[in-house]
Amino acid sequence: MRVRHNVALTDANTLGFSALASRYVEVATLDEACQALALARRYCWPLTVLGGGSNVIMQHYLSGLVLRPVGQARWIEALDDKRALLHVEAGVPWHTLVVELAQAGWWGTENLALIPGCTGAAPIQNIGAYGVELADVLEAVHIVHLEDGRYEILTREACCFGYRDSIFKHALQDRVVIVRVVLRLEREPKPRLEYGGLSQRVPVKPIPIDIVDAICALRREKLPDPAVLGNVGSFFKNPVVAESLASRLYQSYPDMPIYPTVTGDAKLAAGWLIERCGFKGYREQHVGVHDRQALVLVHHGGGNARELLDLAERIKLAVYECFGVMLEPEPRVIGNEGH
Repeated sequence: MRVRHNVALTDANTLGFSALASRYVEVATLDEACQALALARRYCWPLTVLGGGSNVIMQHYLSGLVLRPVGQARWIEALDDKRALLHVEAGVPWHTLVVELAQAGWWGTENLALIPGCTGAAPIQNIGAYGVELADVLEAVHIVHLEDGRYEILTREACCFGYRDSIFKHALQDRVVIVRVVLRLEREPKPRLEYGGLSQRVPVKPIPIDIVDAICALRREKLPDPAVLGNVGSFFKNPVVAESLASRLYQSYPDMPIYPTVTGDAKLAAGWLIERCGFKGYREQHVGVHDRQALVLVHHGGGNARELLDLAERIKLAVYECFGVMLEPEPRVIGNEGH
């Protein structure tokens, strides 16, 4: 474990914003993570945990210590001939893992293909796509507490998962490091094909890799590659509103997509709301809104976090003024604007 100073993080965030870490360390094992946390406590350094940088808006300067888990180990724990637990260290790229599992014939994660970032960050956001959330396959999360280095294993229930939400955004926000994730896998075919026209893209009896390939094709048709055009995927959550408000909106906008929820509320399509306000394809100097998916804010190069955040605020205000619905960003803001 080596602490480096004044490390450029431009390539460590998928928006491609220029950023600098005062101190930076990569940890590959639990012991290294505990050592790094002890060092931060000893010198009272503020700590930022950074994964794949795919769900953060990185401002120019990150003081204290940036800790990046890079452990790549994963191993199978068989439960019987059809079920297993997969233990995955935090640094494993999520999409790489999904492809590996699909190729090996395991069911569970195939609908979550091509979601960027590392496995350790997946529980924070409770990543989801095409009718599946991480909570559907997660067994446990291994964490280390920043305050005292205490090691703990959280069950799925203890993670308090919700729509793009978890305990890691609330009671445990900025208080723990996720070092390992445990997933439940099955050999029994259980395809989920009811979302996004997926059933038309796969064979009658698909295997997991068929679904992965179809979802990758669908996502690439709609979403820009961060390596080509800086972005964090979906920038805003799809808002959940009272059924009464959804009904009133439907009277005025009968083409508005509205989805019922298990709680009796209604989920609206944030991209539709943004597009209806005229922002699809909009550009303002270095940042803008993608021309094929209004839910994706993009960085064309040469810009900074403040420009993107200002644009996001204008979009939120426009949507609220038009529909009375407040959008909530998915990515978190890290760092400071100045040195």
